[in-house]
Amino acid sequence: MKELQSNARQEWDFEKLIDAIRLAHDELATQAIQAVNVSLTLRNWLIGGYIAEYELRGADRASYGDKLLPLLSLRLEKLNVSNCNRRQLYRYLRFYRLYPQIVGTLSPQFGKYLPPGVQKKKMRTPSPQLHPDAESLLHRLAYSHFDLLVEIDDEWKRAFYEIECIRGNWSVRELKRQIGSLYYERSGLSQDKNKLAEMARRGAEVFEPRLTVRDPYVFEFLGLTPKEVMTESRIEDQLLDKLQDFLLELGQGFCFETRQKRILIGHEHFFVDLVFYHRILKCHVLVELKLERFSQENIGQLNTYVSWFRKNMMTEGDNPPIGILLCTGKNHALVEYALAGMDNQLFVSKYLLELPKKEEMQKFIEDQMKDTGV
Repeated sequence: MKELQSNARQEWDFEKLIDAIRLAHDELATQAIQAVNVSLTLRNWLIGGYIAEYELRGADRASYGDKLLPLLSLRLEKLNVSNCNRRQLYRYLRFYRLYPQIVGTLSPQFGKYLPPGVQKKKMRTPSPQLHPDAESLLHRLAYSHFDLLVEIDDEWKRAFYEIECIRGNWSVRELKRQIGSLYYERSGLSQDKNKLAEMARRGAEVFEPRLTVRDPYVFEFLGLTPKEVMTESRIEDQLLDKLQDFLLELGQGFCFETRQKRILIGHEHFFVDLVFYHRILKCHVLVELKLERFSQENIGQLNTYVSWFRKNMMTEGDNPPIGILLCTGKNHALVEYALAGMDNQLFVSKYLLELPKKEEMQKFIEDQMKDTGV
């Protein structure tokens, strides 16, 4: 803001007007996003605290026992309290227990929400020489960072990733990549730890406040829909609009169910572009559009979605779900069908007979790409 104030004292011209508006927008938007992120982190920490205190002192806690989290999740879901499934409630509880030092960051605004009987001075806090200070943790890490960190049992290892994440300003994806690459273990074995650290930071994806709005936790917290937040580009959105209408107009049994269907696999959220139910084939049809050339990663991702639907969404009388992958390139379109667990060739033949012909799909996507200038 100092730069903005400095500009205000100078003679204004049109370019300074543009600069002033841009600076004010960037800084205040960043502050707003950071405020939302801190609020979400504190909300989840407090939820964990409420559960922990109830397990210790709840008058009727014995009546619920091991059923506490499943029953609590059901009640909260009915009240539209976002992201409080049984698994996530457990992670909030673990978050509260692993990061008690966050209590020291609570302002009077949030302090009034402390669980009954909990006071700042009574909270056990980790060794300050091991972990970054609580303010840095709260303001430099998004909740999705903590969601990865609470999976680490070893306190030294967890502290290592906290420090490196803050020092390198890592994005959530970068933190996940570094954990997966065994950076901590490799650092312990490395003779030149500084060189290894420099290599780890080189090319690392950094954490930018504007990216936090794409965080599933954040947009659920704000009451936004996946479509509002997760669409990667306007062109992709336009193509999906037309693709949805195209499949419905084919008249081959497609019944539209949803768009940007959110599914949870392990601890990660994924979004299926389009989901239909086919009344003739009696199965779900998942459609994925990729604005890139075909890759094994794309077909593997679609097969994962199809397998998830088969395990979690099939009901009695349903046939196995299938997927349609549309991959685009500058001068071509490629259509692939993902058929999960369908060994019966009669079924495969029937599915391919009822589904849109690959030639139809290819012509459609190529025509649309020309219209949108892709």
